[in-house]
Amino acid sequence: MATDRNATVTWNGSLMEGKGRITSTTTGNLGEQDITWAARSGDEAELTSPEELIAAAHAACFAMALSHGLAQAGSPPDELQTSATVTFQPGEGITRIALAVEGRVPGVDAAAFREAAEGAKANCPVSKALAGVPEITLDAKLAS
Repeated sequence: MATDRNATVTWNGSLMEGKGRITSTTTGNLGEQDITWAARSGDEAELTSPEELIAAAHAACFAMALSHGLAQAGSPPDELQTSATVTFQPGEGITRIALAVEGRVPGVDAAAFREAAEGAKANCPVSKALAGVPEITLDAKLAS
């Protein structure tokens, strides 16, 4: 069964001087969020940006896909700590995404974990949606 999620944004003014606000999302869990060009280009770090939201979505999707892949292989993870860093270059767009995951997965060695992580990177729906990004890297390691 397909699901739809939505978000609504209101923007006022030009790109550089204007401002916007995420006014609603399907669940309302994000709350209202202000957005500006300065926040997006790195000069106003206290506000969110589309890239921050993409990073959150990518990290969450990747972690879910990796968890599922490990469980399907008979080794569900105890914990996956996942991050995504999205690099935005004004004038070029999103130029890089760096995924990193550290997992506690009983019964899995480093090679099997890396293989599962590569599979999740290639196949999670958000990774597929972001396939046009020039570089997506992955750092996958087991917790010591």
